[in-house]
Amino acid sequence: MAGFLDRAKEQAQRGLSQGKEKMEEVQAQRAGQDLARKLGTAYYRQQHGTGSPEEVQRALATLEQHVSQHGESALR
Repeated sequence: MAGFLDRAKEQAQRGLSQGKEKMEEVQAQRAGQDLARKLGTAYYRQQHGTGSPEEVQRALATLEQHVSQHGESALR
């Protein structure tokens, strides 16, 4: 009986770990999408005279930092 409970506990721990990893992946993707949207907004504003090149560069640098930490998959 103890062996069964040990295996069940191990499997539950694995499931929790996988769920946490998936949640972190989804959060990174959402953050990446938000940063890409902010970059697009900054570029649009620059092209229409209400933004600045510095604003675009800041948004780009923030997005590049996010990609370097989480990989390209964070932009899906």
